[in-house]
Amino acid sequence: MCGICGTLLFSREAQIDAAEVRRMNEQIIHRGPDEDGFYLKGRVGLAMRRLSIVDLSGGQQPISNEDGTIWIVYNGEIYNFPELKRDLENRGHHFKTRSDTEAIVHAYEEYGVDCPAKLNGMFAFAIWDERRERLFLSRDRLGKKPLYYYKNNEQLVFGSELKCLLAAKNVPRQISRQALDLYLTFEYVPAPHSIFADIFKLPAGHSLVIEGNGKHEIRQYWDLHFHENGYQQQELEKGLVDLLQDAVKIRLMSDVPLGAFLSGGIDSSCIVALMAQVMKEPVKTFSIGFAEGSYNELNFARAIAKHYKTDHKEFILRPSALELTDKLIKHLDEPLGDFSIFPTYLVSKMAREHVTVVLSGDGGDELFGGYDTYLADAMYRQYRKVPAFIRNRVIMPVSSCLPPSEKKKGLRNRIKRFVEGTRYPEDLQHVRWMMFLADAEKSRLYGEAMAPVRSQDLPYEYIRHYFAQADSQDYVNRQLYVDIKTYLCDDIMVKVDRMSMATSLEARAPFLDYRVVEYAATIPSALKIHGTTTKYILKKAMAPLLPPAIINRGKEGFSIPIKNWLREELRPMMLDILSPARMQRDGLFNADYVQRLVTEHLQGAENHSHRLWALMVFNIWRDQYLATV
Repeated sequence: MCGICGTLLFSREAQIDAAEVRRMNEQIIHRGPDEDGFYLKGRVGLAMRRLSIVDLSGGQQPISNEDGTIWIVYNGEIYNFPELKRDLENRGHHFKTRSDTEAIVHAYEEYGVDCPAKLNGMFAFAIWDERRERLFLSRDRLGKKPLYYYKNNEQLVFGSELKCLLAAKNVPRQISRQALDLYLTFEYVPAPHSIFADIFKLPAGHSLVIEGNGKHEIRQYWDLHFHENGYQQQELEKGLVDLLQDAVKIRLMSDVPLGAFLSGGIDSSCIVALMAQVMKEPVKTFSIGFAEGSYNELNFARAIAKHYKTDHKEFILRPSALELTDKLIKHLDEPLGDFSIFPTYLVSKMAREHVTVVLSGDGGDELFGGYDTYLADAMYRQYRKVPAFIRNRVIMPVSSCLPPSEKKKGLRNRIKRFVEGTRYPEDLQHVRWMMFLADAEKSRLYGEAMAPVRSQDLPYEYIRHYFAQADSQDYVNRQLYVDIKTYLCDDIMVKVDRMSMATSLEARAPFLDYRVVEYAATIPSALKIHGTTTKYILKKAMAPLLPPAIINRGKEGFSIPIKNWLREELRPMMLDILSPARMQRDGLFNADYVQRLVTEHLQGAENHSHRLWALMVFNIWRDQYLATV
């Protein structure tokens, strides 16, 4: 596990600035505190930071092929590298280490730019092919590892984090108004956009091939295809458990201590149960809880820890954790409105005191339909049968008058959120309940500087693009495809990568083994969402291994009581960050409307926590990244 960065200059006479490459690499020490490595030759500079996991003594990077004409820097883990290595050796390749990094080099030699399809793992890598004068960048299928790049007529600059690129000369820092609009709508900036207009993310499952003269091509090497197989439910359940067990087993490959995140939800409980089946020693598990009763799930985590006799550690998250805000936003690189960065960081920090690698349950919701928004969408198909005048003139006004509950998911909160979601276009389906800023609110919130995007449908078109790209005619599977391509890649994976790497901890996600993802795409959607039961087949398949209380519990989500904290402990922070003077800068926002949101939230009339926190994160990020330009 590492961080990577580098530069390719397009002029053959140009000489790389070694000091600049070193500055770029210093920005990501947290991703690899154990050692660094450089390839600096002519117009090419590659660099990396290493967190040693496998082949501790022999896996130093950069690594080359036999004759030193192909060099790689790489971030991630390739779980099938032992099999890949044997195959490549049978084809005549010679290895000097037992690291997975070297397997990628030889796979590139053998298969060229098609080599990512041979890899099972999480990765972002850069290969310099000296003979072809080609730089080859690639990112794993599900976007677990990040990769940013900037290109102009003179150079390409890339890195695992934005901070790398911003340490290079002549990389512009102009805010992308389109990306800001997307962020405020979804609480994340989706690929290929970044918050900066001229810097881009390489999308998941894609590679970038750039020739020495600057000509480049972005290639998609993987996509998810849906097709139902003819197996019976019991056969599908067995196949799922067998595949998940193997996905867990290969992710136990490590020369350092490992453990698991345990929230007490079905997904993390599945992973711990499967780990316990194959590990000789007790699984080390790590959980986080809250003092607020409706948010605290530690009793469920404890039930699994007791059931499998794990070596269990817990931490209670309190409002004082928000003192970490500046630090965590700096690690994020871009604005991310997901409240759960705090528990994710703190559980990572706690785990890092005991292990270097953890397994997590990320991905289960997107594969098997775990979100309540799927049920909300099914409910809406009945709700729309109610006459429009009753919906618009009775239900909507009444729901807007309901004061929000302090509970995590009170009935009033569910009603308000459901009605709020119905204001978005129907063709967005369940994604409507994953959006936080409707057109009417944008017209009041956005200032003159945002006028060019105010009338655009970019957020809607972003979602519609993936609905159109899904090759399934099944209503639910199309929605799952959209979640995998959007929310999973650009929110969940970003949060987990940045918060775990901020503590130099490697997080592995067995559900996101591409074989599991592709297997889930063959399961009929009726076995994913069955009536009002979400993740039905996963629960049935894992029932023999988990207590009934875990199987039968509802979806809670990994969140914090931010709506309550903003009215109490975090009130001074919010009033400072969202003050009229600060909100009037650059003409991006209407300061008066922001103050209205603040007042309504503090008075308890509305729950504006998502909008307010997103604005707070953006303002803090802007102070950090634009203060010197």
